[in-house]
Amino acid sequence: MRAGTLSGGEQQMLAIARALLNAPRLLMLDEPTEGLAPIIVQEIAAIIPTIRELGISVLLVEQNLSFCRAVSDRVYVMDSGLIVHEGDARGFDEHHSAVVNYLTI
Repeated sequence: MRAGTLSGGEQQMLAIARALLNAPRLLMLDEPTEGLAPIIVQEIAAIIPTIRELGISVLLVEQNLSFCRAVSDRVYVMDSGLIVHEGDARGFDEHHSAVVNYLTI
């Protein structure tokens, strides 16, 4: 199939696959779940740990908090270019003010 005929989720997976062909040490993903069906979001969440197991670091910019919780070790919350919260993803929910003030659940 031509890339232009793929669905949004298929295009996102193709973009990730193309980036991995270059054997990167760092994979930067900018809102990979935006506009995707929940089943595709789950598929992308399932491949990120595999990518990390290959020794590839992943830098993720994402607004989907559930997705971030599923795939992240650390969380940084930014507001107007400034880091307003940083910490371990496992303890992120303890910082309720960062969640309420900056994120949509």
